[in-house]
Amino acid sequence: MGQVSKVFAARMVGLAVLGPDGESIGRVRDVVISLRLGAAPPRVLGLVVEMLTRRRIFVPILRVTSMDITSVTLATGTVSLRQFNQRPSETLVVAQVLDSKVQIRDPGIPELADVDAIVVDLGLERTRSRDWMVARVAVRRHRHRLARRGAIHVTEWKNVQGLSQHSLTLPGQGTTQLLAQFEGMHPADVARAMRDLPDKRRHELADAFDDERLADVVQELPADDQTDVLTHLGEKRAVDLLEAMDPDDAADLLGELAAPEAEALLRLMDPEDSEPVRRLLEHSPDTAGGMMTPKPVVLTPNTTVAEALARLRNPDLTPALASMAFVVRPPTATPTGRYLGCVHLQGLLREPPAELVAGVLDADLPRLDPADTLAAVTRYFATYNLVCGPVLDDQNHLLGAVSVDDVLDHLLPVDWRERQDDPTVHEIKSGGAING
Repeated sequence: MGQVSKVFAARMVGLAVLGPDGESIGRVRDVVISLRLGAAPPRVLGLVVEMLTRRRIFVPILRVTSMDITSVTLATGTVSLRQFNQRPSETLVVAQVLDSKVQIRDPGIPELADVDAIVVDLGLERTRSRDWMVARVAVRRHRHRLARRGAIHVTEWKNVQGLSQHSLTLPGQGTTQLLAQFEGMHPADVARAMRDLPDKRRHELADAFDDERLADVVQELPADDQTDVLTHLGEKRAVDLLEAMDPDDAADLLGELAAPEAEALLRLMDPEDSEPVRRLLEHSPDTAGGMMTPKPVVLTPNTTVAEALARLRNPDLTPALASMAFVVRPPTATPTGRYLGCVHLQGLLREPPAELVAGVLDADLPRLDPADTLAAVTRYFATYNLVCGPVLDDQNHLLGAVSVDDVLDHLLPVDWRERQDDPTVHEIKSGGAING
């Protein structure tokens, strides 16, 4: 592994971070710099490293002893495992600097004179004193929506104007690099990273996501962050978001708003989307009726085993909801016709594909009442070793299903998404194992 003295920041994202003995610590997620007044180039302070536990920590740049195209290796010493919290004097390259607008005063690049340029990457260089500085900036000409993407130019830091902590607070910054960083990531991981962004960048990222992706991510945010995003979006986009969310998550979010605000949004929603949300809002959020989803897998008795398995293979279903389907008389939309029983995924896998689900019904499984408390629902899952259960009304109509992830959401502390319980050991030493 060689000692690199020049590197571009964005190309470091995703590199493996190794301890001095080659043990894996995590992966680089961002580079922390300190913007300075005047023409002085920014200093590189360190790296944001995401550990295998998804915790993001700060590693000082002086801890880096070598790097190559696949990994970054740390020197002998200790590394704090405390959650990274950005300080006011710190700036994140990928999260804040990239895609920002600047002006270039470089005689060698006349095509960028008197036009806005977009920062594509920052070139980092190591000095004789072992410090790392931002020495170069890769930019391309700002283009209008229908214009062709311009060539990338690299210029020295001294030729760049308009890049300061104040300019990074101004609206209108792009999100191309941020979106690329989150591509393919699980919504829960995107939500965790999104919470660490400054408010401005979080809002710009929310604007850039399509409705389905934003819905998946917002459902993983704490309640305060959900309402912040919803309020930022404006009325029309907020309605689009609520319609894209699962009804139970949309109901939880609307439950955090003042009643007049929630009602105004419900009235603007498509009735087909708002009706199940309204039914959920009739129940206390910590009861079976408040926790359930009104859209479980519902079948009629003459559905074949093959058809049932095809429905349960829907990739949009959570593993808990995919563990069970419910058989009813028409109509199959909740509240359904008379409930007949359920069929378990494991049971279906053992039956001939042409068999009807009516012949493999579990009609004896106890049901949940919409008024059942959280404690009662928890005992129900523990007693019957289930991860999903039907919720029925007094007339034996299926109203929905509660899954174990809904129960855990209510059993955990309110701030469970925000809390990062400190590990027993807060530091790792050379050659030592990572705890936490």
